[in-house]
Amino acid sequence: MALRIETFDNARGGNTLYKALTHPLAAQAGRELVAVLARHGPVAIVDSQGAAAGFAEIFGLGGAELGGVYVQDVAAVGRTVLNRMAAPVTELAQSGAGAVLVAAFDADRLIAQVEPYLPPGARVRSLDALRIPDERLTNRRAYLDPLNFATNFALFRDAGGLHTRLTTANYWSGYGSAAVTCWLTLFDGTGSIVAEWSEDFAPEAATIAIDSREVRRRFGLGDFAGQLFLHVSGAAGHDVVKYALDTFGQEDGVADGALSCTHDANAWPADRYAGLPAPAPGERVMLWVQNSHPTPIPVGAIALAPMGENSLVPLAEPIGAFASRVVDVAELLPDLRWPRQIEVHAGKHVVRPRYEIVADGRRRIAHVNVERDDLRPNPELPGLTTLLGKGYLLPAPILPRGEFRSVLLPTPMAVSQAELPIAALAYDPDGNEIARHEFGRLPRAHGIALELGDLAGALGAGYGHVELVYDFSEGGQGDGWLHALFRYARRGGGHAAETSFGAHVFNTILTYRDEPQSYVGRPPGLSTRLFLRLGDGDYDTLCHLIYPASRPWRTQSATEIILSDSRGSEVAKAPLAIPCSGSRLWRYSEMFDAETRRRAGAGAYAIIRDTTCRLFGYHGLLGRDGAFSLDHMFGF
Repeated sequence: MALRIETFDNARGGNTLYKALTHPLAAQAGRELVAVLARHGPVAIVDSQGAAAGFAEIFGLGGAELGGVYVQDVAAVGRTVLNRMAAPVTELAQSGAGAVLVAAFDADRLIAQVEPYLPPGARVRSLDALRIPDERLTNRRAYLDPLNFATNFALFRDAGGLHTRLTTANYWSGYGSAAVTCWLTLFDGTGSIVAEWSEDFAPEAATIAIDSREVRRRFGLGDFAGQLFLHVSGAAGHDVVKYALDTFGQEDGVADGALSCTHDANAWPADRYAGLPAPAPGERVMLWVQNSHPTPIPVGAIALAPMGENSLVPLAEPIGAFASRVVDVAELLPDLRWPRQIEVHAGKHVVRPRYEIVADGRRRIAHVNVERDDLRPNPELPGLTTLLGKGYLLPAPILPRGEFRSVLLPTPMAVSQAELPIAALAYDPDGNEIARHEFGRLPRAHGIALELGDLAGALGAGYGHVELVYDFSEGGQGDGWLHALFRYARRGGGHAAETSFGAHVFNTILTYRDEPQSYVGRPPGLSTRLFLRLGDGDYDTLCHLIYPASRPWRTQSATEIILSDSRGSEVAKAPLAIPCSGSRLWRYSEMFDAETRRRAGAGAYAIIRDTTCRLFGYHGLLGRDGAFSLDHMFGF
């Protein structure tokens, strides 16, 4: 029951038509357009741009009789569209239609071309009826320019003693944007809009922070737990809105019992997600299912299954347009336990979902990841070690062993992955490999988690990092889409955090397909620009920077920590040298003295910049009573 509309393709990127059709401001106009067509049907559709199926999938045709589908491209004649064989537009007049939908944006020219073939008296409409206001467009001359739909969703709430804060920066200014505005729409749990407003960025790389408590006061709201929709106009360089999202509050009277952080939601809905952990003893795992579309999710369209099994358990109730539903996974899969994991069959109805784990009076939040259905095993990978060394690798912290437990759970993240032939390599901060664990060929349905503290005993009470890599010594197949979940728990304190990500090729001048990835330009990506939001008040900031290398690269990094105030003005710089294959764990309070932090003020942030190598970073907040948060950073 997946939506039959293209959202994202790994070769071509995101489908802007999808975003245009599902934009919240297009929802009412889309329903009104369908009502007009239904009143004056039969409806003939001119589908010169391939948009008809997507429109009908989102909005339907209101029960109107379909009087035919017509195309301009001779090669498209005879193709099946909406269960009809497409006819040449020259036959449109014979359709007898009372209404004609020109399924295109910027359609004036096309309508003029079609006019000689219109049925007598037919009402003509186009998708331009769904256009959002011009003030929200970056390029008004081309409606489906990806920069017109720099959008995203965030889980946003202020309820039950919990509040959230979203932080991002005007990274578009670095790509030449002159003025950037963020338009915001807040939906409550039922999908109703409870607030709409906009925030202007300063021309420099200023930050913007949206705090749920301030939103609640500003609009006189009660408790809410739903979605915040972000739409950036004036964007340049990037059409994805990236952010860090922090959750604060008490849980069962524990101060900072809900301290947690997660990053942007990846704005493109997928058919499946994976990496959802089953509950450990004493835990409740709750999945936030948040409808990203202006049409309800029908019963059975969302389902959960144990990873590696085909026994789907569907959600038994529909979910309204833009509404949110919290699902206790134990109610659907009562016998599944950590370290087993769960596959979410989402049918392209939701952007990357969040999940919440409640245990021992504390709460943490993280996200699942997109499970790709377009990948197949790559027979080239085992033979690439001579050229690419470790090749694809996934780096993650081993937090100080005397204070934290660190756990690695490999997660299958492509439909075709029947096995994971992998190993884990542990490194000390100076880049020395100190241990290796060979998982062998893990089956898709495995339940094996690795205690990194046991693997890296040579670190003593200190820290280091782990790299998950392919290991074909016993055979097996890989596809480059290697993922894992990393779980961290404070010894004696009970607070925990977790994060997940996927592998890339790092720091080699040799390129393979689209690796080493680059945010701007062609690979290889051999530089770093990471955003680090900083804690205010009682919260210090933790940052773990890792210098992973598939092959030996520069001996050490030439990293700069650039501290800026909330307006984007530079306050100070601090150098940091990280050995190749090493890492550095540091705190904001230690990197910059009290006077410098005072000058930076509230809302300050840091940019991690390095033009010599590609770093991978993790960030978090350190709170009271041993509370902490951790997730990977975003770059641009």
